[in-house]
Amino acid sequence: MKKILFLMVAIATAAFASDGAVANETLKGYSVLAAGVGLGLAALGGAIGMGHTAAATIAGTARNPGLGGKLMTTMFIALAMIEAQVIYALVISLIALYANPFLG
Repeated sequence: MKKILFLMVAIATAAFASDGAVANETLKGYSVLAAGVGLGLAALGGAIGMGHTAAATIAGTARNPGLGGKLMTTMFIALAMIEAQVIYALVISLIALYANPFLG
């Protein structure tokens, strides 16, 4: 935890200690890095959630084939909600890249 805090302070110091033009370029670079890492983590979490959802639906259908239709409908609703979270992360990443409020 201390190492992460030290790294965050060091990055912030480097970003705020330089002049305006260099600070803007540094902030743009950090925005690209944050957008890439954030979107990658969101996609990873969404993929894991979708995998668990599909596995649970398949297991439920295997145990009781008569409920297959209801389980499939519920699965599609759950997949849409999981995908919505990833799309929200994409929107935030695009805002950080193209309409960054911190660049002034």
